[in-house]
Amino acid sequence: MKLIFMGTPDFSVPTLRALHGAGHDIVAVYTQPPRPAGRGKREQKSAVHKASEELGLRVRTPKSLKDSISQNELSALHADCAVVVAYGQILPQVVLDAPRLGCINIHASLLPRWRGAAPIHRAVMAGDRETGVCVMQMEAGLDTGPVLTSARVEISTRATTQTLHDKLADLGASLINETLESLDSGTATAIPQSGEGVTYAHKIDKAEARIDWGVSAVLIDQMVRGLYPFPGAWTTIEGERVNILSGRSIDQNEADTRAGATLTDALLVACGAGAYQIETAQRAGKSFAHREDFLRGFPVPAGTRLGGDGS
Repeated sequence: MKLIFMGTPDFSVPTLRALHGAGHDIVAVYTQPPRPAGRGKREQKSAVHKASEELGLRVRTPKSLKDSISQNELSALHADCAVVVAYGQILPQVVLDAPRLGCINIHASLLPRWRGAAPIHRAVMAGDRETGVCVMQMEAGLDTGPVLTSARVEISTRATTQTLHDKLADLGASLINETLESLDSGTATAIPQSGEGVTYAHKIDKAEARIDWGVSAVLIDQMVRGLYPFPGAWTTIEGERVNILSGRSIDQNEADTRAGATLTDALLVACGAGAYQIETAQRAGKSFAHREDFLRGFPVPAGTRLGGDGS
């Protein structure tokens, strides 16, 4: 098929490679423009941009697709279909209508649960037992289009956003070619999304990343795993900001201990319910460290209050 591909981050790359490997004619790849990143603030090309150049594909990086020039350029490609995976722009109706078979999108949730920008983060943070990917026909609403195909995966009790991200990226890539074949042959069945069970995966706000030790240890564990690797959950210890990269919840009754106080010299922290054992942490400007190494350079005796002012 004659395809347009639209995507930007690492999540999009497995699907791009799957399409290329299947021999489709990818007439153009649309991705977000290079942006300043890193300590030197040098402009960095997106993961899709780099992969496209490696594959010898033509790349376009418009800041917007709302202007008539960009829309006419896209329409002039006369594509059969556009495959969209985490592109990062809202597509106007004229763009959605331009390819012969419209635009299809790979979304990292079991729609209608977790429509929106951060479905993987939200699924882990909410303690969902399963998630998946849906390939949907795009329409003007936010992730509201009918679903062409889907696949489910279990969310393990130790899953992080990173591990789930990688699994779902590969899962989406495994569905795309069969979906396109059925769409092109007219055998695809588009199933409208249910009006029940709709939730929105709002973009992660950095303000959400500060740990509230007054909630349960289970919720803190979900939060830490859901925010790893970005933006990362954090707290303060002796006024210093510390990122908490991993840990585990412990069913422990510490009703007479203030939430946020360490119960041992080994970073076991009392929570609103239960306790949380910090396993990996990172001080500002330092590399991540496992608990023993972290405490060797920064002792935290029992009774230390975490979460005080220090931001």
